[in-house]
Amino acid sequence: MIREREAEIVVIGGGTGGCAAALAAARLGKRVILTEETEWIGGQLTSQAVPPDEHPWIEQFGCTRSYRQFRDGVRGYYRRHFPLTAAARANLLLNPGSGGVSRLCHEPRTALAVLQQMLAPYVHSGQLTILTRYIAESAETEGDRVVSVTVRCLRTGDRTVLTAPYVIDATECGDVLPLAGVEYVTGAESRSQTGEPHALDGAADPLDMQGFTYCFAMDYLPGEDYTIAKPAQYSFWRNYRADFWPDKQLSWTGVRPSTLEPVTYELFPGTERYSLFHYRQIVDKTHFAEGTYRSHATLVNWPQNDYWLGPVIEVSEEERRRHLEGAKQLSLSLLYWLQTEAPRPDGGQGYPGLRLRPDIVGTEDGLAMYPYIRESRRIRAEFTVLEQHVGADCRPGGQAAAFHDSVGIGAYRIDLHPSTAGRNYIDISSLPFQIPLGSLIPIRVENLLPACKNLGVTHITNGCYRLHPVEWNIGEAAGALAAYCIDKRLSPRAVRGNAQQLSAFQSLLAREGVELAWPSMHAI
Repeated sequence: MIREREAEIVVIGGGTGGCAAALAAARLGKRVILTEETEWIGGQLTSQAVPPDEHPWIEQFGCTRSYRQFRDGVRGYYRRHFPLTAAARANLLLNPGSGGVSRLCHEPRTALAVLQQMLAPYVHSGQLTILTRYIAESAETEGDRVVSVTVRCLRTGDRTVLTAPYVIDATECGDVLPLAGVEYVTGAESRSQTGEPHALDGAADPLDMQGFTYCFAMDYLPGEDYTIAKPAQYSFWRNYRADFWPDKQLSWTGVRPSTLEPVTYELFPGTERYSLFHYRQIVDKTHFAEGTYRSHATLVNWPQNDYWLGPVIEVSEEERRRHLEGAKQLSLSLLYWLQTEAPRPDGGQGYPGLRLRPDIVGTEDGLAMYPYIRESRRIRAEFTVLEQHVGADCRPGGQAAAFHDSVGIGAYRIDLHPSTAGRNYIDISSLPFQIPLGSLIPIRVENLLPACKNLGVTHITNGCYRLHPVEWNIGEAAGALAAYCIDKRLSPRAVRGNAQQLSAFQSLLAREGVELAWPSMHAI
C-alpha cells in the first residue's frame, strides 16, 4: 500500500539533530513531518544510549537556548517525578547519574520523555507528525531539487511518499544523500586533498571510518548471578587483539587517546585507576530516596566494545548486517567476560552480579536500539571545515577561524576512535569553533539540508562536530534555515550569498537563542 503525505518540511531521521530541526521549524510556524527508524526519537540521547558529551562551559554558555531547555527539562523531570533526597533536590546542577563523562548523565528514557514534551505542542496541534519505525527507501528528484522521499514502515511494509519544498537529512548515516543523488564524501581524505596535518598520507580511503558501538546498560547486585548465555562469537572476541592495541580487546588495558600510551582501567572506583563503571554512570542511587534503586547503573560505551572490523556505510547489505551482528556480539561478549573472567582487585575473576538492563534501553536483547554511529556520509558542501580552521596546533593565535556566516557554535576535542582501516585514536586539541552556514549547503542540490554529522566537515573535523550539543545546533540551524527560505522564497545558497539576507537570518537565529560566536576561550 502506498500513501502520500505533504508538508512544508520533511525531516528524515529523528535523532538529536532531527529533533532539533523539527522543533525549530515548528516553532517558526511550519508544518513538519519527522520520520525515525527506531521506536524512539532522540538518536545519541536515546536510541543509541550515549549520555551527552559536552564542553566545560556548558552550564553557563556555549549551546542554543532550546538545547538548554532540554538540559533543564532533564533535571526538571527528575525533580517532578522522582523521590530525590533533599540534597539532590536542592542541587541546581544535579547530575542524576554522577557520571564522569558529563555534567548531565541520565537515562535514555528520561531524554525521550523530555524530547516528547518539547515537541508535544506541535504534535497535539497537528503541525508536527512523527512517524517512528520508518526508513527512507527512495527519492524522486527534478534537476537540482528533491521532489519527494519514499519511506517504508518497518512494522507493516507500507510505503509513504513524503512531499515538501524542503527535505532535511537527519539520518545517522546520511542515508538520503545517495537516494537523492546528492554529492557526498565518506571515509578519510588524503592530505593532498585537504592539507590537514592529520589526514592520510597517500590516497584517500572512502571506507576508512571511525568504529561504531552497540551500547548497553547494566547495574550491579553483588551476591547475585545474572550471567548471560555465552555469546556465539565469544571465543573470537575473547582472543581478539588488534595490531595497534596493547592487549586483547577484552581486557582492562586500553590506550590514552591523546598519547596512545597504554592505560589500565578498573570496573569500580577504589584505586588510582579510572573506573569504567563510573565513566558513563546514569543512575546514582544515593540521589534518590532509599530503596528507589537497588544499584547504581551505567551505560557501557567503552574502548572494549568499539567495533572497527568494518564499516556499515557504502558496503553491501550482507556486509552491513555482518558488521552490525559482529558489533552486537562484541558488546555481549564484553558483558559475558565481565561477568565470568574479568580480573578483580581481590584476585578473583568475574562479576556475576552485573545485570543487563534491557528496560533502560527499551529492547529485548538489552543492547541499544541503534548503534552509536560516529561518522556519516558527508555532503560536498559550499564550504568544508578543515583541521586548519579549528585545530589548536594550526591556530597559533589561539582562536578558531572566524566564519562570517556562522549559524552556531560548538566545542570538543578532535576525537576520532580507532578506524575500520586499523588506525588508532586521533585525539588532538581543538579550539571552540563556529558552524558555518556554508557547511550546510550542498554544492548543487537546492532544497536538501544536512542536520547532523552529514554536514560539510572532513574525517578529521567530524571528530569535534559530532557531539550532542553541536549536532543539536546543526539540526536547529537547518530547520530554521528551511523555514526562513520558505518565508522569503529564497534558496539557502541565496541566503548565504546575500549579505543582507544572511544578516537577517543570523538575527533570526539570535532571537531564537542560537549563540553565533564564542567569547575569548582556551583550547580543549
